[in-house]
Amino acid sequence: MAITLGGRGIASSEINVTPLIDVLLVLLIIFMVLPHPSKGETAEIPMPSDLEAVATTEKAIVIQLKDTGASQRPILTINDENVPWENLEAKLQEIYLRRIQKVAFLKGDPEIDFQFVGEVVDITHHAGVTHVGLMGN
Repeated sequence: MAITLGGRGIASSEINVTPLIDVLLVLLIIFMVLPHPSKGETAEIPMPSDLEAVATTEKAIVIQLKDTGASQRPILTINDENVPWENLEAKLQEIYLRRIQKVAFLKGDPEIDFQFVGEVVDITHHAGVTHVGLMGN
């Protein structure tokens, strides 16, 4: 940093950028001269196993809540198959016993009370489902 005195005796300070520019130019020349690798890093790409191939062909499980009227439990269906409320957890455990991906989707009519949606989400988690997605109409 250089300090110069102005004409009126007031000290002013200015940054001397010449050394910074010199360093920048030296670094630029060094990186231009360095040899560039023509081959990148090698990576081993994992190939899908037979289990993963089965997992991609699995049909998504959609649990649907159909409205039956005010303050009444809605009708439950799993992929368009009616399931009683009492058997929901057992049915889900049976379905997800042979599945790798533990994902379910929940779809409900707009008129349904949210307590029923929360109850179904709770039952699905108790049945071993790790991810529950909510679907709109």
